[in-house]
Amino acid sequence: MKPVHPSVTRMWRDYLVSINEDPASTKLMFTAWHFCDNRKDADELADLVLKGDKRATAGAYSEYLRENEALPEAGGLSVVTDFKGRARCIIKTVSAAVLPFNEVPASFAEREGEGDKSLDWWRDAHRRCFTRELAAAGSQFSEEIPVVCEEFDMVYPLPI
Repeated sequence: MKPVHPSVTRMWRDYLVSINEDPASTKLMFTAWHFCDNRKDADELADLVLKGDKRATAGAYSEYLRENEALPEAGGLSVVTDFKGRARCIIKTVSAAVLPFNEVPASFAEREGEGDKSLDWWRDAHRRCFTRELAAAGSQFSEEIPVVCEEFDMVYPLPI
């Protein structure tokens, strides 16, 4: 298990206090992670969340299985970090669904907030990303691969 950056623990505690939840006795749980597999994209996407442009994310279902990671569920909380693991914000999952790549709707691509927010841009960018991820795991991309489509709201920004 990868160590958690101290900023994640601080942000989680500050968030709990902001919602009148006792950090010592809370039953609330969170995950902490960064977007993508490289620093440039991970940091840019975290910035898009902070700006309010990015309100969704997608991942290859096979990566969840390979990493033995639970699928996101409505109400779940996550600390989004930069590539180095430093806390940037906290998001709350609104909904999550598993869809074939070629059935992800334009409305999801727009909510994901990347590029020109079009479905064509989304498919091109995610086709490249998923091809790279799947190849590293010894698998191949196809237009029918299952994709985890998570929609979220930012509930706690990093103080300015």
